[in-house]
Amino acid sequence: MIHKITLLELNKSIQDTFKDKFSESVWIIAEISELKVNRNGHCYIELIEKDAVTDNIIARTRATIWAFTFRMLKPYFENSTGQELTPGLKILVQANIEFHELYGLSLNIKDIDPNYTIGDLALKKREIIKKLEDDGILEMNKEIEFPILPQKIAIISSETAAGYQDFINQLTKNQYGFKFYLKLFPSIMQGLNAEESIISSLEKIYNFEHLFDAVVIIRGGGSQADLSCFDSYNLASNVAQFPLPILTGIGHDKDESIVDLVAHIKLKTPTAVAEFILNKASDFNNYLDELKNNIDNFQLDYFDNLKENLLNISYRLSPLVGKIIDKNDFELKLLTNRLDTNSKSNLNKKDTQISNYSSTIKSNLRKNINQKNNNLYTIKNQLNNAIKLTLQKQSLIIKNNSDKIDLLDPLNTLKRGYSITYKDGHRITDINSINEKDIISTQLFNGSIRSTVNDKKNLKQTD
Repeated sequence: MIHKITLLELNKSIQDTFKDKFSESVWIIAEISELKVNRNGHCYIELIEKDAVTDNIIARTRATIWAFTFRMLKPYFENSTGQELTPGLKILVQANIEFHELYGLSLNIKDIDPNYTIGDLALKKREIIKKLEDDGILEMNKEIEFPILPQKIAIISSETAAGYQDFINQLTKNQYGFKFYLKLFPSIMQGLNAEESIISSLEKIYNFEHLFDAVVIIRGGGSQADLSCFDSYNLASNVAQFPLPILTGIGHDKDESIVDLVAHIKLKTPTAVAEFILNKASDFNNYLDELKNNIDNFQLDYFDNLKENLLNISYRLSPLVGKIIDKNDFELKLLTNRLDTNSKSNLNKKDTQISNYSSTIKSNLRKNINQKNNNLYTIKNQLNNAIKLTLQKQSLIIKNNSDKIDLLDPLNTLKRGYSITYKDGHRITDINSINEKDIISTQLFNGSIRSTVNDKKNLKQTD
């Protein structure tokens, strides 16, 4: 004969069995799948266990934390672990096992051990860091060269966050008068949706990466529980592989998040990030001042050297002219003496000839003297003309060199519409040194343009 029982009798039997088997509370390891708190303060949780290999759910049950207990457990757990009770968190709970004839199996949670969760979170953090390292992306963002002058900044933050306002005020009202292009990509910065929101903002910035020099992720201070999203592998992976340098200032008081670890530069607060950017701009401004001073000093030294060379030439020419004049004067006197001597010696012998040719000799003498004087005058004029020509040539050389210096002045060259293009900090002179996807920087007179080579086929090579 078949033994028949009702469903209620079956459930009552199971309930009695549970009471005998689990008369005392037990400690259970499980993962939170769902969590809801109703208006009365009662917390309803769905607990699951996953297969360690396949990650498939292999067990599931309901649990309850009544309002009186939940009001005590929640702040104690969150203060101890720095984490909110949220889905995805692994916990160790002490619970009474109950079986209701109408609602089935459930757990009544009496206590939660925060030490287990702390250890599990630390283990997960180490595993995430190890995975980033094994994937070869842990240091990728740090290896990006930081721009000399970061002026175009993409900001990931909440628009209403006090840290965001502090960051904006410090950059826009800086004492140096530096100008920055700042673009906010509004994001949720804490809670369950923070990770997805920040990654979405990174993807938007990626589509316009050529418009920005760097990205900052900032938020005001908060509890460790508010910042748990920054220990996510997906978010850290996106930050690590982002093509622009990322600076973080997310207000950690104690621990360093994984996002901080993979970012190009980690700073404590939004104002510290702003101060870092201002210091970079100030360093570049000082570099320009130093470059200008070097150019001015070079010009002064060059003109001083030209002036000194011209004076040296003038000093060397003056004695030379004097020597030529003295030599011609000496030759003239010597000739005069010779003529006078010859005239006297022949005077007695050829008194008659002297008388007859006296006029002729005097005339010839005058002609010779005039000729010599004319020669001397001609030489003097030639020397004067040579000196003037030399001075004119040196003046022209000085002027040409001055014009060349003006032409070589980088600022004047840029003013005339020219530009200088750099790749990795080096000037580009050969088009074959550029490849597609290369990031190049074009320096203009009043700023620079950062570009990405998208199609090298459109670049024209000149012969």
